[in-house]
Amino acid sequence: MVTELKNIYQLKVTLQGLQPPIWRRILVDDSVSLDKFHIILQIVMGWTNSHLHQFVANGKLYGMMETDAFFDDEMEDEKKFRLRDILKKEKDSLIYEYDFGDSWIHEVMLEKIMPYDPDVAVPMCIEAERACPPEDVGGVWGYFDFLEAMKDPSHPSHESYKEWVDGSFDPSEYEMDVVNKLLREYCSS
Repeated sequence: MVTELKNIYQLKVTLQGLQPPIWRRILVDDSVSLDKFHIILQIVMGWTNSHLHQFVANGKLYGMMETDAFFDDEMEDEKKFRLRDILKKEKDSLIYEYDFGDSWIHEVMLEKIMPYDPDVAVPMCIEAERACPPEDVGGVWGYFDFLEAMKDPSHPSHESYKEWVDGSFDPSEYEMDVVNKLLREYCSS
């Protein structure tokens, strides 16, 4: 029997088009399939897995093949590929697009390859900056409008946005302990 050698990847995930930047640094098993990696990204970013997604790397698309509405003959089945099939060396990167309407583009860069250590809990978020935008906010420009309205109580959309996000939204807040607890729960299920 051949034992599969695994590594731990340190990845930096950066949501594109926003200043100040929103990013996460995570550790993952390099053998994770892209469909499972999608869920890990949803958890660490703070999305709710409410929309379609795709990965783009080396001129190829990877996504959910069971989605008839957006099936593309050029798309590869994300369940058949592992992260290590796409990201092979440090500085390799891929694009993860979430919500084709809002078009949230994430760059996922492989920063470091480390030998597998069973004492290191993966996946795990080890560093992060800023909260994820709310779902369905309208992409980058909608998020800018949302932040402006949330800062100004006299803004015509302030109260409706405040109600939409259940009272408050702190763009600088990230609850890493909560995120890592959700990751542990996902991996144990």
